[in-house]
Amino acid sequence: MVAAAIAGVVNSIAGGGTLLTFPALLALGVTPAIANATSTVALLPGALSSMLGYRRELDGVQRWTRAITVPSVIGGAIGAWAFLATPPAEFARLVPWLVLGATALFMANGAVMRRVRRDGASVERREPESPTLTLLLIQLVVAVYGGYFGAGVGILMLASLGFSGFLNIHRMNGLKNWGGFCMNFIASLIFAFTGRVNWPIALSMAVTAIIGAYAGSRMAQRIGPAPVRRAIVVIGLVSGVWMLAR
Repeated sequence: MVAAAIAGVVNSIAGGGTLLTFPALLALGVTPAIANATSTVALLPGALSSMLGYRRELDGVQRWTRAITVPSVIGGAIGAWAFLATPPAEFARLVPWLVLGATALFMANGAVMRRVRRDGASVERREPESPTLTLLLIQLVVAVYGGYFGAGVGILMLASLGFSGFLNIHRMNGLKNWGGFCMNFIASLIFAFTGRVNWPIALSMAVTAIIGAYAGSRMAQRIGPAPVRRAIVVIGLVSGVWMLAR
């Protein structure tokens, strides 16, 4: 439960909370398949909180909000069903690589954000009024991954939004949080009705994650994200190697 609270904090400050909750559940003896579904459901209230916190940033981009909802929901559902169709033993073999891949995505986030800020400072251009078909297809693929496992999915969304022409990082975060909530919501519904969730753990984690998210929003004004990001990278790498070795 401590991991869930910390995940709420780091999601508010830097993102990447799944890289804390998932290994923590495995360390408690929860099977990888149950841990994945339980972590998704447990962090959903935090995703809702983050989405609501950025709702003002979505003013003026309602076309984007409506457009990315469909591929986010469809992709999240496809990913969730693909996860359910994966034999538990096979998923257990995939887990170390999923964690290490998500950690690599998390490490790349800094470079993505630096490019977005550099482009925004050096180029005068209008942000796109509506997404292209290519962007919607990319969002569909990203959402499939989000419904299947999800760690690092926000980084993929920020990258696609940045390369599509968005310059305002707060607006990008708002769209990312909305898309992430849509895919996590449908995945959580599917997991909830297929018996893959450890509810006592999920509910207690959800409460502590909300508390952590509130604390993180306050802490974000006092500390920078860099130390938190470094800690998450270390935890992700150690967890991935530990899963490969065990």
